[in-house]
Amino acid sequence: MHVTVGHRPIQGFAAEFRAQQSRFPVAPPRWQPVHTVYVPADRFTAETTREWGQLAAGLVKDHLPGAGELAEVFEVAPELAGDVHARVLAKLAAEPVEDVRVDFEDGYGVRPEEEDGHVEQAVAAVAAMHAAGRLPRRWGLRVKSFADGDPERSLRTLDGFVSGVVRAAGGLPDGFVVTFPKVLMPGYIEQFTDFLGVLESALSLRALPFELQVEAPQTLPFLAPGLGGRRLRGAHFGVFDYTAAIGLPPHEQRLDHPACDHARHAMQTAFAGTGVELSDGSLAASPASDTTRDVHALWRRHASLVRHSLSNGYRQGWDMHPSHLVSRFVTVYAFHLATYDAYQARVRAWEDQRQLGGVLDEPATVKTLSRALEHADLALPR
Repeated sequence: MHVTVGHRPIQGFAAEFRAQQSRFPVAPPRWQPVHTVYVPADRFTAETTREWGQLAAGLVKDHLPGAGELAEVFEVAPELAGDVHARVLAKLAAEPVEDVRVDFEDGYGVRPEEEDGHVEQAVAAVAAMHAAGRLPRRWGLRVKSFADGDPERSLRTLDGFVSGVVRAAGGLPDGFVVTFPKVLMPGYIEQFTDFLGVLESALSLRALPFELQVEAPQTLPFLAPGLGGRRLRGAHFGVFDYTAAIGLPPHEQRLDHPACDHARHAMQTAFAGTGVELSDGSLAASPASDTTRDVHALWRRHASLVRHSLSNGYRQGWDMHPSHLVSRFVTVYAFHLATYDAYQARVRAWEDQRQLGGVLDEPATVKTLSRALEHADLALPR
């Protein structure tokens, strides 16, 4: 028996549904860089990204000459190794760096008497790269944290950098983003975005995107949909500050520590469905020497961390040394290629309403399979 209550609209539903669509937009995957390269501001030049690519390609030539070595070092299936090797060489020649940050924070240090000069140097480098068509698809700077007690220095650098690039390049090139580190208080985000609004108005710019860094346990409780408003592009995990803040010993400051898994999952929970991009942290190591043994050891360690990130749903991480480009691209490409054909077959079987090999896929799994294929298409070089 049904009780007739009429077909009146539910009170308040329309507004709540609009809020849902705004907070959790349904959109196709967009390109996201597989890494962010951080370079201290005083070492950044117009040649930096090209030099990184050349150094990485040299390491491949000297220590990874063929598919056999790649399969052994990175535990890649032999039938994939040749394809991955060719893709990595092509990538290092064409686009060794997808995303770069000129770093004025931890990688740079505290030197107020020099910072303005290095801002000007960085502006000139960015303008030269833009004019030559060599500016990475994503680029920007990392400013100092408000948690250090000197927001004026942070905002002075941001103002000088953005204003300088606009003047030197005749506008702000596409792909810009600013990284806001060590966000220990939610009020800092409001204060920072208020200043972004001032810059936008003064320079007649569209909304300036920023990414926050999750580097302390105090940050996790206030991560939530809508944080940072329309300007928030991403959230990046800072492994070393985070593990230090929770008291881990130095030898346990590593991306694959369970405590880091907890922080990453909290970030995923906070931003799921919002379109905010997530990035993992870095490995603070380079080859101990230029011997093949030490280069391979570094690559194996870095590759294991990149695989850990990918398996946890993090498609981006930080790279701190040219050698990392090799292990980053090898691992990302092998990760996607290893499953691409099988995922594609499962999606097609679902669309054809037929069973495949005893697999009973759910609609949510099929959506995940389709998304994985789309992400692979965006990440793999053509």
